[in-house]
Amino acid sequence: MRRARWIALAALLLAGCANVAPYQRGYLAREAMALDPNPGMARALEKTYSAKEAASGGASVGGGGCGCN
Repeated sequence: MRRARWIALAALLLAGCANVAPYQRGYLAREAMALDPNPGMARALEKTYSAKEAASGGASVGGGGCGCN
């Protein structure tokens, strides 16, 4: 039973590994594949939100530290 758990765990961990051919790397490096396709705009919005909320992190968490939700 214990051995089956280790085998299942190893299978899960190894399932995420894949070889990527050099010709596929260009496709995977496209801007659309990024987590944040426009990081400059995200930084500008974060700066605007933090100035508006008068607290850091106003874009990701409700409330800005003023006691209101």
